[in-house]
Amino acid sequence: MAPETAAALPPVGALLLQWLPTLLWGLWSNIQISVLAMALGTVAGLLVGALSLAPRPWLQGAMRVYVQLLRNAPVLVLVYFSTYVFPFELQIHHWRLPFPDWIKVVLGLALPASANVAEIFRGAVQSIPSAQWEAAHSLALGRTDIFRLVVLPQCLRRMLPPWMNLYASITMATSLASLVGVHDLVDAAQVASNTVGRTDFTVLIYAALLLLFFAYCYPIARATQALEARHARH
Repeated sequence: MAPETAAALPPVGALLLQWLPTLLWGLWSNIQISVLAMALGTVAGLLVGALSLAPRPWLQGAMRVYVQLLRNAPVLVLVYFSTYVFPFELQIHHWRLPFPDWIKVVLGLALPASANVAEIFRGAVQSIPSAQWEAAHSLALGRTDIFRLVVLPQCLRRMLPPWMNLYASITMATSLASLVGVHDLVDAAQVASNTVGRTDFTVLIYAALLLLFFAYCYPIARATQALEARHARH
């Protein structure tokens, strides 16, 4: 490259500022996917966790298989599975409704989230000392009332730190969404890199991608540590 041509090129910092709104919009897509996936995973995980504590051995076994299968499955495989197992559109009577890829990614990430939430919930319930169950029985409380008034409030406090860690992991896993055609932060960085076509800008844009994920997830990690320390003091 001739010196005068190199001098005419805009600085990479200016190019990054130009593409920053696009990157932030892509990050917003990742955040939306992570929140929805975690919400679905939490609801399903609490149900699975409750069923895993049922007195019926066959039900416990079925829930254990569900948890172990999804906790040990690669997230990328689950994302691809949900992408191709669900149709591209839904037909309800005479209407055809699109089933966009980002919803499939939400479902794919909700599967491992549900398995992990179920395990978190089961561990929290089993960590409650048996003496508290016995004391509640002595007060003539039924099993449902014991669970609702005594066990659940303590479980929620114990579940919050690992739940927050899981949410941070799910947020980072949303970077896989670009592989199935979802416009997210990674896809925005790829578009910017291909458009500018400069190696120094490509390095900078992916460094910015890392920093944006770090800026969102690091406060969650710090809050989790603070909650764990507070729980340890009590």
